[in-house]
Amino acid sequence: MTGTTPTAAATSLPAGGGPHWRAPFAERPVDATVTVPGSKSLTNRYLVLAALADGPSRLRTPLHSRDSALMIEALRQLGATITEVPGDGAYGPDLDITPIPLAADGDAATGAAIDCGLAGTVMRFVPPVAALRRGESRFDGDPHARKRPMGTIIEALTGLGVAVSAPEGGPTSSLPFTVHGTGEVRGGHLVIDASASSQFVSALLLAGARFTEGLHLEHVGKPVPSLDHISMTVAVLRGVGVAVDDSVPNHWVVSPGPIRAFDQRIEQDLSNAGPFLAAALATRGTVRMPNWPADTTQVGDLWRTILATMGASVSLDDGTLTVTGGPEIKGGDFDETSELAPTVAALCALANGPSRLTGIAHLRGHETDRLAALVAEIKRLGGDAEETADGLIIRPAALHGGVVHSYADHRMATAGAILGLAVPGVEVEDIATTSKTMPDFPRLWDAMLAPGASAGKDAAGGPQH
Repeated sequence: MTGTTPTAAATSLPAGGGPHWRAPFAERPVDATVTVPGSKSLTNRYLVLAALADGPSRLRTPLHSRDSALMIEALRQLGATITEVPGDGAYGPDLDITPIPLAADGDAATGAAIDCGLAGTVMRFVPPVAALRRGESRFDGDPHARKRPMGTIIEALTGLGVAVSAPEGGPTSSLPFTVHGTGEVRGGHLVIDASASSQFVSALLLAGARFTEGLHLEHVGKPVPSLDHISMTVAVLRGVGVAVDDSVPNHWVVSPGPIRAFDQRIEQDLSNAGPFLAAALATRGTVRMPNWPADTTQVGDLWRTILATMGASVSLDDGTLTVTGGPEIKGGDFDETSELAPTVAALCALANGPSRLTGIAHLRGHETDRLAALVAEIKRLGGDAEETADGLIIRPAALHGGVVHSYADHRMATAGAILGLAVPGVEVEDIATTSKTMPDFPRLWDAMLAPGASAGKDAAGGPQH
């Protein structure tokens, strides 16, 4: 699976491989109860922490997807033992994790080959972990992964005294590269520019407690995007006994010490819940989502305010989030929607008024250049969209059928599915790219549209068959 960056020719050229998936058109308002698999962001953070913990850990109801599989295999390459065990989740087994034997535990120097795929969490979170063990760890990924910003993490490791090398003649700011671990990272005060991705901050914080002197991380430069994801990282660190001081803006201080082994249940992925909740607005119907956390660090909790702003009725009662679409979808101004932006943009293309999305310039460095891709695909269906310096402007326009290209980006594929609910004749190229974070997406989408549907787990917690 490879990624493609939109260009001026994107409106006439196919974007990638894979057959076209005919996006279901909603003949009636949707009325469904839906659950989705576990959070990718939480699953991969806890996997890293389990690999560095002071004893065996268990992850309950983790995500099983391409991104999580890549993380599991990366940590296995570094010496962790990760075993599937029976659990009570509807989307796969639980995981038992025995941590990586590090220098203090008498590890021997070994080589490792890390396939990052197109997973930002793998290509950014794992190199600092590799620096803590003895041996060479070679990192590479999908062709488009070589275009994703990586310079900050490489420079950070170098600043910490870790040797990082690129293939002869290759760039030193992107994949592929090799981390030469000595079994110890001193740590201390480190200054970075994380304006391209919050994952650079999270990557260093996750490993910082295992640095000899801990870590005082300081960001300089333009504002760090997606601060909610850093808050998530800080919360999970504190939950496993790591002391983190984030009281000063752009400074994070991680005290050295053990990472406590844990037994953790993973919340469902609230970002991936977005397309299903958006279906309520696109079809003027109702979607109920049980097991919505009352208190969460996931950015997807913003759906409760975003969808209400767009004209939906939104309520959270007894752990079930209910979204009912209004008579029309309202446009508006949406700031810092982060990874939610493709779903928001799809709804804006169906709205009755203009919309502006701001604070998302960093999406140009995601799985694809999401801003260019969204403009290209909305315009391909007859819509009116344009890029700004830090986002998008989307105006009302009559849409028609056509092929929405995914650019090997799971959120572009699901955006196409949303548009297809309201616009007949929409097809999505390479819907299989949704396996990055949600392998069951096509089945769950079809199940949601069945009359009186329950997709995934019902409100009582039983699996649907």
